[in-house]
Amino acid sequence: MASNARLLLAVAAWSLVAAAVILPLAWLIHTRDWGVALMLLVPFAVYGLLHLGRALEGWGRSTSAAGAAERRQ
Repeated sequence: MASNARLLLAVAAWSLVAAAVILPLAWLIHTRDWGVALMLLVPFAVYGLLHLGRALEGWGRSTSAAGAAERRQ
């Protein structure tokens, strides 16, 4: 898989996860009276998404181990 394709796949995966986490959280905060208490979880959700994004970026920018072994030979 090309490096650009891996990076694009990483960005797409992060976007799906971010939408799956943030949209329900924002909806609950907005529509429920007890949703205000969920605002305490938002920094942890953002922190987790940042770390996931860094990990996926590292995966997307890295070369595969098999491809590196083939280039050495």
